[in-house]
This record gives sequence, C-alpha cells and structure tokens, in this order.
Amino acid sequence: MNARTLSLTSLAMLAFAGNSLLCRLALKHTAIDAASFTGLRLLAGALMLSLLLQLRRSRGRPHGSWSGAAALFTYAAAFSFAYLQLDAGVGALLLFGAVQSSMLLYGVMRGERLGRWATLGLLLALGGLLVLLLPGASAPPLGSALLMLLAGLAWALYSLLGRGVADPLAATAGNFLRAIPFAVLLCLALVTRRDWDLPGVTYALLSGALASGVGYAIWYTALRGLGALQASTVQLSVPILAALGGSLLLGETLTLRLLLVSIAVLGGIALVLGSRTRT
Repeated sequence: MNARTLSLTSLAMLAFAGNSLLCRLALKHTAIDAASFTGLRLLAGALMLSLLLQLRRSRGRPHGSWSGAAALFTYAAAFSFAYLQLDAGVGALLLFGAVQSSMLLYGVMRGERLGRWATLGLLLALGGLLVLLLPGASAPPLGSALLMLLAGLAWALYSLLGRGVADPLAATAGNFLRAIPFAVLLCLALVTRRDWDLPGVTYALLSGALASGVGYAIWYTALRGLGALQASTVQLSVPILAALGGSLLLGETLTLRLLLVSIAVLGGIALVLGSRTRT
C-alpha cells in the first residue's frame, strides 16, 4: 500500500467513525430529534455528492435505484434512532459487525465455501454480537441494539446492490437524492416530536456533507489502491476508532465487556477474511 492510498484510507476510516461520533454527539448533547438528523444528513450528503460529481473532470449525472435508496434510508434512519441510547463505540461495533457478518453469510448462502478457520471466525463474530446483547449491567438497550443491527443489515444490502456499478459516485449521489422523499415522510410522521437547535443542525450537516459525502468520495478513491481483502479488513478499525473517540470526546466508558466482545467480533471477522484467501 503506497503512502497516498494509506492516507486516503485513514481519512475514510476517520470519516466513518466520525458519523457515529457526530450522530451520538447531536442526539445526546443537542435538542435535535433523530428524524430531523436523518433528513438533514441525507440532504447534506446528496448536495455534497452532487457537487463533487459536477467538479470532477469526467462529469456524470446522478443515478442509482429506488431499492438502493430504500436501503440507504433504512440504514440512516435506524442508525439515528439507535444512537438515541447507544454509546458511539457500541453502536459502531454492532453496525460493522452486522455488515460484515451479513455479507459473509450472503456469500455462504450463494455457495461460497468457508474452511475450518473461516467457519470458526464467523461463529466467533456472531457469538460476540450475541454476547453483547445478553442482559447485564453493561448491556446496551435491546431495542436500540436491534435497530443498529437493522442498520447494519440495510447497509450490507445497500453495498450488495451497488456491486459492479460503473460509476459509484454517481450512483451514491442518486441514491442519496432518492432517499430524501423517504426522509420527508419520516419527518412528517413525527412532526410533533420535531425539535431543532443550531448545534444539532450543524452536526447533522457535518455528518452528511463531510463524514458521509466527502468520506464516501475519499473511500472510492482509496479503493483503487486496495485489494478486496484489504478493503474489508481495514473497516474493522472503525468500531475501535469510534469507541476511543466516544471515550475521549463524549466521556463514554470503555467497559471490559465491550473490549472483550470487540476482540471476539473483530478478531473473528479478521480470521474469516484472512482464511478466505487460503481456502
């Protein structure tokens, strides 16, 4: 991996972790409601991605699909409502654990064969997520945890729908634009709970424009210098970055349970990804 790819990859991972931190910061420390945060995030992301599309040399029009937009909206909405009660690190672990595990299970269902170590790794990752959900003093609220798992499933579906698209940036811009009507309906359905303030709106716009829009654009560029295994494995750093950021910036506690489960989930997925190239 050359220095440019390493720098771009690091920035992309910080952006992904930043989404968790910005969402948790907004919903914990400002007055903005989860539906408004979702809508503003999608709107800001759509505008930023459309702008980036216009600024690049080989311009293209936003495209995408309604199925992709529905998956994107489901991810964004479940993500926001889950973070009403989840800490940043726990939420990121559930999200990325669900994403990676879902895509691995999809491969198995499609006939992909996993060797002994890969199977053990997948079971370890799934077991770690289940342990995190078990009742206990440091267990996350079950409803919020299930919402974040839903967000992970939706993001995995969104990723699978986007495989092989000729222009990922144009497809993502189009999907963000198509997701806005869904967000408007959500906001109208919960209009009695609507609450805005300047800090909350700012965090939502930053999450959409920078952590999502610019972050995704940087990630697409970094992917050109990464192999499939590297691209999958490097994302396992996001829950750790989010947990550290939550501890340093939001005063959230790094519990022993979270640390042990993180080792199980991320280690299990890394074991799968590493062994898949040898089986």
